[in-house]
Parts: sequence; C-alpha cells; structure tokens
Amino acid sequence: SSSMDSPFAQGMTQRNAGKAAVKAFSARDYERPGLKQDEIEEIKEAFDLFDTDQSGEIDLKELKAAMSSLGYESKNETIFTMLSELDKDGNASLDFGEFLELMAGKEGKEDKETKEEVNKVFALFDIDHKGHMTVRDVARVARELGERLSMEELTEIVRRACSDEASLEIYPEDFYTVMTKKTFP
Repeated sequence: SSSMDSPFAQGMTQRNAGKAAVKAFSARDYERPGLKQDEIEEIKEAFDLFDTDQSGEIDLKELKAAMSSLGYESKNETIFTMLSELDKDGNASLDFGEFLELMAGKEGKEDKETKEEVNKVFALFDIDHKGHMTVRDVARVARELGERLSMEELTEIVRRACSDEASLEIYPEDFYTVMTKKTFP
C-alpha cells in the first residue's frame, strides 16, 4: 500500500481539495526529467486556483476568469482558440496533465526548437552582431529591464556564464548552457 492510503494523508488531501475531494493528487505521477515534485506541486496549486468548481478540469468560463484576473482583457475568441490548442482530448476543458504541459513546457521539446528560442534571446543581447555578448551588453539589457546591478554584479554574472573567464565574453553555446540548465553550478 502506498503512503497516500494512510487516514492522515487522505484527510490532508480532502482538506486541501476543498469541496469535493477528487482523486488523491500525487506529484510523483507527473514527475519527469527536468521537472521536480515541488515544481509540479506549485503548478497544481495554480491549477486549483483556476479550477474554481473543483471539478479537476479548467473549463472555458474558469479560464476566462483566470485570464482576466491576471489582467488579460481578452475576448472570448482568443481564449477559445487558446483552449482548443491546449485541449488535447477535445473535451473543451483542460485537465491537470494538459495544464502541466502548458506551464512546464512540452515534454522532450525538440532541442532544435529550444536552441532557436535561446538564439532569439541571445540576439537581443548581441545587438551589434559580434557573435558574443560582453558585460556592456548585459548591462544595457539589465538597464532596459529596470534592473539596478552594479558593474561588479554584472561582471560576476558574465564570468559565471562564459567558458573563458579571461575574455569575459559569452558565446551562444555558453548562453545556451546557462539558459537550459535549471540552476547555476
């Protein structure tokens, strides 16, 4: 028997589920490389906030309410299109699996696709098309984003990201490594 069968665990599940305790949720069921249990649990909390009637699915009305509470003034059409693209089984609502895929990114997303996305971001830093970015590039982007970082902090960021600390230049492959790794070493 699993640890979820204990009366304590069931009580906790029912208390957390609010009105109707659907099936006991286990983050372990959704775990996959690059996605830890605590991340899955955070996504589940967001899912539960959207799933206001606790049905275990987010329907069009709930999605619309969630989007407007996030400040998206969207017409029904936009949300309907979004829902139909995300709704894998065609039942006009998102179950947790579909929501998780949306929030955590596609499972085993093509590396090529990821590389293209990262390269687009790299280009925003390397506006002079030098093929690498410098402390000055990072400083400019930080400033544009309203981040107040000292030259020392910026240099440290670049030093950690580049493969050659002497040059303090971040090349696309360094940037890709930084962007695809979950945490800094």
